[in-house]
Amino acid sequence: MRLGPLIDMHQHPVPEVYKRALSRIGIHGSGENPWPAWSLPLQLELMDEMNIAAVVNSVASPGAYFGNVDEAIRIARECNDDAAKMISDHPHRLGAFALLPMPDVTASIREAAYALDTLKLEGICLLSHAGQRHLGHPDEDELYAELDRRNAVVFVHPLRNQANNMPAYSYPSGMTELVLDTTRAMHNLLWNGTFGKFPGIRWIMPHGGGTIPFLTYRLGAMDHNRDVRERLRGATVQSTLRRLWYDVAEINARGPLKCLMEVADPTRILFGSDFPFSRHRDPVQDLKSTIAGFEAFDGWDDKTRRGIEHDNALALFPRLAKAMAGKG
Repeated sequence: MRLGPLIDMHQHPVPEVYKRALSRIGIHGSGENPWPAWSLPLQLELMDEMNIAAVVNSVASPGAYFGNVDEAIRIARECNDDAAKMISDHPHRLGAFALLPMPDVTASIREAAYALDTLKLEGICLLSHAGQRHLGHPDEDELYAELDRRNAVVFVHPLRNQANNMPAYSYPSGMTELVLDTTRAMHNLLWNGTFGKFPGIRWIMPHGGGTIPFLTYRLGAMDHNRDVRERLRGATVQSTLRRLWYDVAEINARGPLKCLMEVADPTRILFGSDFPFSRHRDPVQDLKSTIAGFEAFDGWDDKTRRGIEHDNALALFPRLAKAMAGKG
């Protein structure tokens, strides 16, 4: 059952500027998959067809850093400028999260300031790990402090974890490694007290928080660790997780949605589709099946459903809400 239009805050453009930059270093897709078919006209056409009022885009996996910081700085700037151009052409339909050249903290602070102050993007996209660090590492606290000062919206997105000496498996890595790396990053953020030290950051966790909702009982052991409790400023794991935002991309089925509802504040759940990245290499059909699964879920009352469809996102993204309100 759909009560209104959707705000989709988890879509990924694949702009030519990004493909060209990565092609120069021998990367022609994300993980084991080639780049999906994407264009701005196709995105806008599907938004009209599927009653998606607005989208918040992010260039995420595989990110900007491939061992060369200068190259990462250039890729991030080109992608962010391109995102701002798309928004300027379609201000009431599009928003964007900025890509940062992590793991360089100083350069990332500069790019975040440019993206938020000059380009006026909706927030920042941080990848679950960059270089040798997962999110939450104390070496990144200077960046978190700056984002906290700005009360920034930070959208987390996973990367496949290229762990050394990991026993081989036969299936495509994206089927598990993305949600597991979200889990690692969230656990690291909890363990290091990042959520407690920087309470002004408004974190959005992708894919329903990975496997975190299922693992809350085990993670609750941290409540008995004095050092972790101090870093979280006395908060419990459960209360901390309830302060975060979550999107429902790739979890639009009864079991995972019910599990998320046990952990999340319903007013902090957001719709997301992950378009055009697809489990079946058919992005259009996957978008339609994602929305069908979302509409079929019967575990929400009307107020909660409207919130997840659009109201929660509009409260989080005031520029987009203002643009949409004035589009006529």
